[in-house]
Amino acid sequence: MSVQKKLQLTLAILKPDVVGHPHIVESIRRLILENGLYILNSKMVRLSPSRAEEFYAEHRGKFFQNRLVCFMSSGPAWSHILCGDEAITRWRGLLGPTKVLKTVFEEPQSIRGRFGLTDTRNCAHGSDSPETAKREIEFFFPEFNVDSWYREEHHLFQQDLVRFDPDTFRHQVQSEVPAEKSSLL
Repeated sequence: MSVQKKLQLTLAILKPDVVGHPHIVESIRRLILENGLYILNSKMVRLSPSRAEEFYAEHRGKFFQNRLVCFMSSGPAWSHILCGDEAITRWRGLLGPTKVLKTVFEEPQSIRGRFGLTDTRNCAHGSDSPETAKREIEFFFPEFNVDSWYREEHHLFQQDLVRFDPDTFRHQVQSEVPAEKSSLL
């Protein structure tokens, strides 16, 4: 009997600079799916300046913090809970480095290499650790309980007993388990 690896959760944010361009949002979302990441939840958010400041509290006092807060509260953003094997590393790998000018030359096919404008307007965010991911998911999705998800649904995602719903842009647990997979439960 093989032991399945625990799947990882991460937060992905598509920032205001790309949300105004639906074709870019669609391209990024397609990359998420093509790279085998599950989408557990997805919603559009609009951060007030105070909420953006709260989210970026770790950058308080840094020269770019005000610019980042102003930008993130300038328009809507899409937030997503992603799930998969090494999801944090995989999502951040798709993003490419934060420094867009460097990324354009070193990783031009990355999300930031293709769509990033500046270091602040770098199109997307990804959590940098499991602890940060949990905190950030709770910030954007207070209705989602990470611990409950691991207890109740994690094993179903491990076994791929889910289906993708393009209307809600999220994976959902299948209501009926196919006969060939029911013996795995």
